[in-house]
Amino acid sequence: MKTAYNHWAALTQEIKDSGLWKTERIITTPQGAKIDTTKYPGLINMCANNYLGLSNNDEIKAAAKAGIDRWGYGLSSVRFICGTQELHKNLEAKLSEFLGTDDTILYSSCYDANGGLFETILGPDDAIISDELNHASIIDGVRLCKAKRFRYKNNNMQELENCLKEAAGSRIKAIVTDGVFSMDGTIANLVAVCDLADKYDAIVIVDDSHGVGVIGDNLKGAHEHCGVIDRIDVLTGTLGKALGGSSGGYTSGKKAIIDILRQRSRTYLFSNSLSPIIASASLTVLDMISKSGDLAARLKENTAYFRKGLTDIGYDIVPGTHPIVPIMTYDEIASQKLAEAMLAKNVYVIGFFYPVVPKGKARVRTQVSAAHTKEQLDYVLNAFKEAKQELGI
Repeated sequence: MKTAYNHWAALTQEIKDSGLWKTERIITTPQGAKIDTTKYPGLINMCANNYLGLSNNDEIKAAAKAGIDRWGYGLSSVRFICGTQELHKNLEAKLSEFLGTDDTILYSSCYDANGGLFETILGPDDAIISDELNHASIIDGVRLCKAKRFRYKNNNMQELENCLKEAAGSRIKAIVTDGVFSMDGTIANLVAVCDLADKYDAIVIVDDSHGVGVIGDNLKGAHEHCGVIDRIDVLTGTLGKALGGSSGGYTSGKKAIIDILRQRSRTYLFSNSLSPIIASASLTVLDMISKSGDLAARLKENTAYFRKGLTDIGYDIVPGTHPIVPIMTYDEIASQKLAEAMLAKNVYVIGFFYPVVPKGKARVRTQVSAAHTKEQLDYVLNAFKEAKQELGI
């Protein structure tokens, strides 16, 4: 065997021996509040990004079917060659209207939206100031860019201001943060971020993948929740979480930025167009959540109920109001044991550890959905209570 393969085999065994091997469980049903896997039938699912419960919604499935009948299965092309349909332009316009921005550009994922953003709009004379807990897609996108890099501690505005001072003299200063931090469920202090951006002549970039469709009076996301809709320069986001749960992403914001992305963003120019199936369904999702607040109200109620239940049991959870509810174990092995114990009790959760979260910050991340019933949440809470006693947490 070649040296390279020996190295990878040893590394694989090392991960297995440590008890931190990531297992992909095969789901045999549509995504929902309750799912089956090949080994465990009848699981209550507490780890999907299916915040509004729309992943298997009948109205959205009908829109997807109608979309494929009218527009076909795929485009076999990138946008600027022959891959742009009316459907794509309609979705971009609808997203812009919903988010309150000038214009929007679609990507195959938010990972690609972030991957194609920074090197396009920033260069060696510029500076990027990034929150330390930003998503991996932001980190990777920043790595592709030649701008000077600064990092500040999570939501620490004094450190952010210090970085802005260090970046003085840069042509463009860009502050980038998650709107909702995906592992903690905490919301960025966008008011203070925007105030500092105004003070130091910086632009503000927000990845709001876990905010749009989840928070804000009209579900527009963190920028609405914080009251800064008109003060954000760039929003990146996904269609693969609250907005139907399929795939696809976007960058939305000031027209000057979107214009240059259409001309120069490599992940846009060299990736196939978003499937008509997804675009059709996404238009219906935006109509649904714009017309009714029922799902949002149910999600908010379920989240408050579940958070209080975990606290009453005695779990250490990250405080907040978002449906991401991390149960802190701190120890990596403990996070895996808790997840396995819950699986045996027909509750599907996943334990997260380094490098997904910082060392010493392992947790089981639970996520609440509008699709969960009170009976299901009570069952899950009781299972967590039993597991806590059994494992001595």
